[in-house]
Amino acid sequence: MLSDRPYMRDDYQRERTSFLIWLLSGIIAGFVVQKVFQVWLGSPSFEQLAALSAWSIRNFYAWTLLTYPLLHDGVLHLLVMVLGLYFLGRELVPHLGERRLTFLTVAAVIAGGLAWYALNFNRAGHVVGAAPIVLCYLIVFACLFPNREMSFLVFFVIPVTTRPKYLAWIALAIDGFGFLFSEIPGGKFQSGIPHSAHLGAMLAGWLYYRFFHEANWLVLRRSTEMELPRWMTRAKKSALPTTTTTANATTREDIRAEVDRILDKINSHGFGALTPDEKRVLDDAKALLSRR
Repeated sequence: MLSDRPYMRDDYQRERTSFLIWLLSGIIAGFVVQKVFQVWLGSPSFEQLAALSAWSIRNFYAWTLLTYPLLHDGVLHLLVMVLGLYFLGRELVPHLGERRLTFLTVAAVIAGGLAWYALNFNRAGHVVGAAPIVLCYLIVFACLFPNREMSFLVFFVIPVTTRPKYLAWIALAIDGFGFLFSEIPGGKFQSGIPHSAHLGAMLAGWLYYRFFHEANWLVLRRSTEMELPRWMTRAKKSALPTTTTTANATTREDIRAEVDRILDKINSHGFGALTPDEKRVLDDAKALLSRR
């Protein structure tokens, strides 16, 4: 059986997390620019250009469907979102790969924005914050590791240990209740929390896991590969030795090289892109390389 996490290099520096770094840097930079305009310049123009609202869509500011996660309501709001993105994102990168994580992030932002606009197209108010991304990551993480124990501090003080599946159900219940009894009625019942955006992003995360995570056709390849005729493929297989199994990996160095190749594939295309043989190689290598 495969473990919850695929075999990884001991050195965390070799993991490719550039997308997550760029995402966090962009969100922090967006908040800094937001505060410069608010506090120093006293101008709401940046929020009008970047926040998602019915007014912005009506004025053809379509980019706000992607830029609203760059703004936040305060330092605490920003801190919670950044921590959530960092801890969940770094766990998802080895399993999804950077390309699929990028696809998932964009899908969460757009799905959340469209879900909010579908309900609030004739209302005032706006949407800011990276909560849709965090909640989408949480759903995918809970689908991958429903029973893994998680420990964190509530309000940065109270230690709590729970499981991802419980957190996902709690988030779904809170936003579902808020959507039905706060956002839909509107008016004096409006809490100001974009529950519809949260639900749209969580739905995007569940759909990704349910229909795309294990689908090899979603693998985004660097170049198009042409398939040879079947008779030429057979001849090639008989003439050339295979390098994708452990048959030729008889030494520790050979096994390490094969594992590095498979890990590069995971980082580029995601864990779901591995073949059954490659998954078996990882399991065999873990047992063999752990021996002294």
